[in-house]
Amino acid sequence: MADFEHAFATVLRLPLVNPIVNASPAALYEYALGRGEALLADRGQLVADTGKFTGRSPKDKYVVRDAFSEESVEWGPVNQPMTPDDFENLQEVMFDAAAERQLFVQDLFVGSDPKFQVPVRIVTEKAWHSLFVRNLFIREGFADPSGRRGWTVLNLPSVKADPSRHGTRSTTAIAVDFSRRLVLIANTEYAGEVKKSIFSALNYELPFEGVLPMHCSANQGADGDVALFFGLSGTGKTTLSADPDRALIGDDEHGWSDDGVFNFEGGCYAKAIRLNPEDEPEIYAASTRFGAVLENVVLDAATRATDFFDDSNTENTRVAYPLHFIPNASETGRGGHPNNVMFLAADAFGVMPPISRLTPEQAMYHFLSGYTAKVAGTERGVTEPQATFSACFGAPFMPLPPVTYADLLGDHLRDHDSTVWLVNTGWTGGAYGVGSRIRLAHTRAMLNAALSGALDDVEMRRDEVFGVEVPLHVPDVPDSVLVPRDTWDDAEAYDRQAQKLAGMFRENFARFEGVVAEDVMAAGPTLEPHSD
Repeated sequence: MADFEHAFATVLRLPLVNPIVNASPAALYEYALGRGEALLADRGQLVADTGKFTGRSPKDKYVVRDAFSEESVEWGPVNQPMTPDDFENLQEVMFDAAAERQLFVQDLFVGSDPKFQVPVRIVTEKAWHSLFVRNLFIREGFADPSGRRGWTVLNLPSVKADPSRHGTRSTTAIAVDFSRRLVLIANTEYAGEVKKSIFSALNYELPFEGVLPMHCSANQGADGDVALFFGLSGTGKTTLSADPDRALIGDDEHGWSDDGVFNFEGGCYAKAIRLNPEDEPEIYAASTRFGAVLENVVLDAATRATDFFDDSNTENTRVAYPLHFIPNASETGRGGHPNNVMFLAADAFGVMPPISRLTPEQAMYHFLSGYTAKVAGTERGVTEPQATFSACFGAPFMPLPPVTYADLLGDHLRDHDSTVWLVNTGWTGGAYGVGSRIRLAHTRAMLNAALSGALDDVEMRRDEVFGVEVPLHVPDVPDSVLVPRDTWDDAEAYDRQAQKLAGMFRENFARFEGVVAEDVMAAGPTLEPHSD
C-alpha cells in the first residue's frame, strides 16, 4: 500500500479548515443522513437526489488554454477554452468558499497499473459525494518512486460561477487546468462530473506515454483471454461485460499499454433504470446492499423500497459501487493484451449485421465513427431513429484529436493480433417501431462464440453495404438472424434504409478526410445499390 505522505506530496493542498479526511463508508452514511443530503433505502443503499442536474453538463465544461495546452488540445465545443485569468478568478472564489466550510477529503488513486498510477485528492462539500468517489476510485495504491504528479478535484455545488468574471456560459462550470493539475466543479450535484473530469485528464496525458485510454469495459476468461467492450450509452457495454463466467476487469475506463490492459477505476457506475435480477443479476445484487450509492432512484415513501423502473426523476438513474461488490471481479484490475475487441452499436435503423468481423482499417473507421442510434421517445422531439456518432466511443472526454487515439488503437491491434467485432445490439426485421430488438440471448451467444474462437474458421459472407465479414453460422443462433436483409418483409425497404444509414456514416466521416490514411477512409460503408 502507498506511503500516503510520499504518494500525495505533489498534490495541490487546499486551504481547508478541519476537513474530514478519508472517512469510512459508515461515517459518510452518518454525515449524509444527518445533513439531509440523502435517504436510506430498505436494503442499506444511500440514495441521493442530484436536483436539476441529472446528467453531465457538457456545454459547461472548460479547459484552460495556455502555453502547455495550446498546441495539443482539440479546441471546440467539446473542449471549450478558458483563459488562465478566468480560471484563477474562479479558483479564488472556490478556495475562499472552501476555507469557510467543513469539507470531505478522499485521498485516492487512478490506474491499477503501478507504472501509470496517479494519486488524486478529491475534496467535496457533500458527504455522499465523498462516498461516491471512494466507491469509484482506487482506495489502496502503490508507492510512486517516479514522483508522478497528482491531481486535485474541488467539487462545491453551492458555489456559482459568474459568467462576467469567469468567462463561463452559466453559473455551472467544470474547469480543468492541465498545468495546475486541478479540476474545479461548481453549481452541479451530478457526481459523474468528478469521475469524467479525471478520465479526461488521463485521456490527455497517457497517449504521450504510448498508452491508449479507452472508454470501454473489459473482462477476462479462465484461460487469461481478455476482451474489451466499447459502446455508447444504451448499447449494453456494462450488461454484456458482466459475465459470470469471466472475471470483470472493469466496466468503463481502461488503458492499453505495452504490457496489456488496466482499469483506471476501483468501482462501477452503472445505469440503474429498469435494473432487475433476471437480466443483470450481478449488477442488481451490487446495487442492493450497504455501501452502494444510488442517484435519482425513486423510493417508496413508506417502505423505502427502490423502484428501478420509475423514471419520473430521470431516465439516467445511476448506481455507484466498489468493484469488489461484483463476485467475479478481478483482484488486480489488470489483464494481458486483448484477444477480442467488441464495438457495440444499438442500430435502431435495423440494418447492421448482429455480429461481423472487422479488418484493422475498418476497426479504426468504426472507432472514429463511434456509432449508435437514438430511438423515438427517448428524447423530446425524436420521432424516428437518429444516428449518433461519438468519436472513439467517448468524444466528450477526449482532449486530443480523435485520430491520436485511433492511430494508437490501430498500432495495438496490429502489434498484438487482436480481432475486432462489430456487434449490433439494436433492431432486426425492421427499424425501431416495426422490427424487434435483437434478443439478448442471441447477442450473448454470438459474443460467446467470438470469445471462444468458434467463429475463427466459420464461413463468412461480405456485407454488400458495410463491407464487413458476417458469419453464416453461429452456435445457438438461427441462421436467419445473421443476415439483416433476410429478416425484413420488404427487401427493397431494407436497401433504402441501409443506404440511408451508409450516407450518414459517410457524411459524419468526411471531417477526417486528409487526416486519416486512405485505406481507413475507404473502410466505411458504400453507397452502391444492393445486388443479389
